[in-house]
Amino acid sequence: MPPLVAGLLLVNQMNRVILDLAAALRERLAIISDESSRRDPEAHTARLQAISEKIEKLAAAMPKPIDPQLAHFLRRKSYDKALEFLENNRV
Repeated sequence: MPPLVAGLLLVNQMNRVILDLAAALRERLAIISDESSRRDPEAHTARLQAISEKIEKLAAAMPKPIDPQLAHFLRRKSYDKALEFLENNRV
């Protein structure tokens, strides 16, 4: 495979991880604000746990190096700030 094509594929994969991370962070916010989900605390907690695990996996798959501020937000689980960072920086 020519280097340019390989490089474009790598960039596309990196962008996909970032887009998937932003989507998972938005999904987390939707789960948190879902009043009907809260009526079943066990199911609500399970949904939150599942999306948190997905966010952690996607964060681990982020292309390196990660912006230090974004890395800080993800490490501290400041997911609202991480989403705001991604949206404002169009990473």
